[in-house]
Amino acid sequence: MPDLRRRDFITLLGGAAAAWPLAARAQQPARLPTIGFLVAGTPSSHGRWAAALVQRLSELGWIEGRTIAIEYRWAEGRADRAAEIAAEFVRLKVDVIVTSATIVVIASKQATSVIPIVFAAASDPVGTGLVASLARPGGNVTGLSLQFTDLAGKRLELLREVLPDLRRLAILANASSPATALEVAEVQAMAGTFGLEVVAPEVRRPEDIAPAFEALKGRVEALYVVNDPLVDTNRVRINTLALAARLPTLHGDREHVAAGGLMSYGTSFTDLFRRAGDLVDKVLHGAKPADIPVEQPTKFDLVINLTTAKALGLTIPETFLLRADEVIE
Repeated sequence: MPDLRRRDFITLLGGAAAAWPLAARAQQPARLPTIGFLVAGTPSSHGRWAAALVQRLSELGWIEGRTIAIEYRWAEGRADRAAEIAAEFVRLKVDVIVTSATIVVIASKQATSVIPIVFAAASDPVGTGLVASLARPGGNVTGLSLQFTDLAGKRLELLREVLPDLRRLAILANASSPATALEVAEVQAMAGTFGLEVVAPEVRRPEDIAPAFEALKGRVEALYVVNDPLVDTNRVRINTLALAARLPTLHGDREHVAAGGLMSYGTSFTDLFRRAGDLVDKVLHGAKPADIPVEQPTKFDLVINLTTAKALGLTIPETFLLRADEVIE
């Protein structure tokens, strides 16, 4: 009988040992839903917006490292890098790609027609082919539209309040971007109604920026800067060159003004990235991007940099300062 009990114990022990790996595997945490975060710029240029997204997700119960994982990637203003990262996200089988900037969204869409894509900001998503319509996007892409072109006239009106004698305007934009071409055309049309002469130097690479300023010397009185990954990534250089050339600058978002630009009027990117968190939440709960309407911006900010104004010798009207959402000093 003792031998029998011993054999039974060994058999039981062997069975338990065989079961241990199964039990260990069962206790391993399940893979967290994963977001592939891909934006056009760098941590310094886009980190503030990434934080806004993460904050909103946490408010909705998606805690990074606990209930969700986030893979951060930065395209550094390069379309080719954006395509490489999008392909990497497909290999990683992320659950949703969060991105912004039309060329980066296009790169993501070209990489996958299956993984949901949420863009926090894109210019004219219908006109650039990202979605079929704003109400019913179709496909695997949805997000928030910038409506940049609709704001060109308002921006020029504000610039003329600060520079009432403005006659000659330069537009600095990435000539390679189809999205910026829409805004450039709108600015040129609106400038014509205001009787402004317009110059648009050819900029396609970072190396083209300094020569563009050389070409503008003595020819213009202000600079309208069109948002784009190339421009966003090089905004400090652009503002430094503009200040050296004593050119007041007009931008589409606050970050350029914080980096030394004169003024901006446009959509709050912080607000857009927060709202993108709500769309990601819907996708992670099973909604299809095809059925989630593209949303429009609702918050627009007027920001002015008084330090830059003083350096340029400009006096900003008190009534203008009172209307500003933020005055940087």
